[in-house]
Amino acid sequence: MSKHEPSAPLAVRDASEISAREQSGTPKSTATRRSPLGEIGFVGLGRMGAAMAANLAAKGRQVIAYVRRPDQERKLEALGLRPTTDIGDLLHCEVVISMLPDDDAVREIVFGRGDSGFDGLGTGLNSGAIHLSMSTISTATAAQLASEHARNGQGYVAAPVFGNPDAARARQLFIVAAGAPADIERCRPILDSLGQRTFSIGADPGDANLVKLLGNMMSATALEMIGEVVAVIRKRGMDPEPFIDIMTSTMFGGRAHRIYGDKIARQVYAPGFVLPLVLKDVRLALTEAENAGVPMPSVGVVRDRLITGIARGYGDLDWTSLGLIAAEEAGLSAVPATTGE
Repeated sequence: MSKHEPSAPLAVRDASEISAREQSGTPKSTATRRSPLGEIGFVGLGRMGAAMAANLAAKGRQVIAYVRRPDQERKLEALGLRPTTDIGDLLHCEVVISMLPDDDAVREIVFGRGDSGFDGLGTGLNSGAIHLSMSTISTATAAQLASEHARNGQGYVAAPVFGNPDAARARQLFIVAAGAPADIERCRPILDSLGQRTFSIGADPGDANLVKLLGNMMSATALEMIGEVVAVIRKRGMDPEPFIDIMTSTMFGGRAHRIYGDKIARQVYAPGFVLPLVLKDVRLALTEAENAGVPMPSVGVVRDRLITGIARGYGDLDWTSLGLIAAEEAGLSAVPATTGE
């Protein structure tokens, strides 16, 4: 029986509510690990990662930020980080955070590159250290990473986030964490510095990544539907902004509808969660669904829309540009506004 069938529901709790009983049931090698003091390693300093690392530095944490390009170092220094182009400078840290774009990037950081002598975190981190993976990746890769770290006596916590770079800067991220309870507890001060709430959902890191992927699919399909109905409103010669106000004030008051509905109505598609990364998540989610024997036809529509948008040159736009694609398919002229709120 699949662990994701209804007979095995997720137990969702705040990380701060992890019980002493659970911690006492953790293997001795994990339970006796020290709290995460000292320097924190950080890999993946894009818009999200840089904002998150800067927040840790603002809280007084010493953050060693690994980047490939030396020309990025001055920018990171201005954020209060200690940049390095040598991954070895992170290997003494008790916690290393990764915020990378895809499975391949995370696997490379953990397993290294044998052809170039690049040692990964798996063989390089000290026994008892924790890899805190905040990337959106597949459950299969999460299982591989957790196994590698366990083989080397290290901890692995998956903690993907809901939120955009603005939310990251404001420490308003929602974090979904899974891993050994004692490891989550050690990471909790870090997570509290990055987000407004952390949900702890169990010991299997892959479960956190599954929740993140499916949550993104709920948002993506909502954006597609908003784009379609806004196209109808516009074709009928009406202003879509009052329509969005009515909907979000009545039946559809969630964050996705309020935040993204307004942007789609105003045709604002400033770069944020860009289409290629959305498409990556859609493909991962469809694979998870197929492996579980579950059709997701609405997500298939979103996949095709994203492929269309990228083919039309919209790859650098936010996923709100699903509204732009819907407008064009309806025969409406649209000039994407790529700046402004």
